[in-house]
Amino acid sequence: MSSEPPPPAQPPAQQASGGLLDTPRARERSPSPLRGNVVPSPLPTRRTRTFSATVRASQGPIYRGVCKCFCRSKGHGFITPADGGPDIFLHISDVEGEYVPMEGDEVTYKMCSIPPKNEKLQAVEVVITHLAPGTKHETWSGHVISS
Repeated sequence: MSSEPPPPAQPPAQQASGGLLDTPRARERSPSPLRGNVVPSPLPTRRTRTFSATVRASQGPIYRGVCKCFCRSKGHGFITPADGGPDIFLHISDVEGEYVPMEGDEVTYKMCSIPPKNEKLQAVEVVITHLAPGTKHETWSGHVISS
């Protein structure tokens, strides 16, 4: 055992005029989905779609259309149906095959309604049937191929 006496106690911290300590205390926060402008997506993706909605969509008819636009960084785009009508939402998780959809690509798809009101439609099981001529297509791995 050591014969040294314990170190003297430190004097209490001086308080500021407002009654707060001079040194700010670090506060632990739990991660919030709203912090940093990250809002959970209400759209059903392949991973969040219910089994019954997936079965209903896979049993439905196959439609044809043309890719109106698709943004890989945002993860979604729209399809213009061949028979007319409003544009249909396309999520990145519902694209089948090795190519990223580009404007003008001909596609086939099935449709699924978007909850909670089931008023709008979403394309599922999207397959690119013809690549748009004269455009450079990118694979999901990042290789660029000109068509």
